[in-house]
Amino acid sequence: MLRITDLVVRYGAATALDGVSLEIADGEMVALVGPNGAGKTTLVNAVSGVLRPASGIIELDGRVAQVPEGRQMFAELSVDDNLRLGAWGRKKKDTSPIYDLLPALVPLRRRRAGTLSGGQQQMVAVGRALMARPELLAIDELSLGLAPMIAAELVEHLRRLNAASGTTILLIEQEIGLAFDLCSRAYVLEAGRIVAGGTTDALRDDPVLRAAYLGDFIPSAEGAP
Repeated sequence: MLRITDLVVRYGAATALDGVSLEIADGEMVALVGPNGAGKTTLVNAVSGVLRPASGIIELDGRVAQVPEGRQMFAELSVDDNLRLGAWGRKKKDTSPIYDLLPALVPLRRRRAGTLSGGQQQMVAVGRALMARPELLAIDELSLGLAPMIAAELVEHLRRLNAASGTTILLIEQEIGLAFDLCSRAYVLEAGRIVAGGTTDALRDDPVLRAAYLGDFIPSAEGAP
């Protein structure tokens, strides 16, 4: 679905991504984790076409839609109108499949998006991206500003979406426990470079990696500290 080879992205003289390579297969759910400033948002913006790379190759087999960091609602518009904006360029803008996937939005469809809670806005942001009918859904900081219980509910929605439609998911996330709970594979980005990659179980259990990048608070697959 997605192959990135030796990607370099610069902001002026500053290099944000330095030779990044990764692959995501069709139907996979893959996490990209790392600290603030590692280049995670830069990578997803390059994949989405928001940023032009200095060099490297991005091969994408299908459409990509991005759930941006901070949700970026059109606050004065209704939930339904925010969803319809995700289908720009399409003649058919039927929002009913989104309400089937996210039924909690049904009673909110006429509410102004700016009056919703953070979790409700994040559901709208996911639904808006899905209105583009993407093969790849790139989500930037799903859990940002959300209570753990709300973030966990959103993870379950994504798990059901992947199982039902096979939508490929790239999750950019600082909350590593949440990311590893959803995704079977992950890449660790540090200072613009991929420093590790593999199954989330293997990354959890690597003591050097845990101490250097993930933190000892990440539970192992067996629940050990």
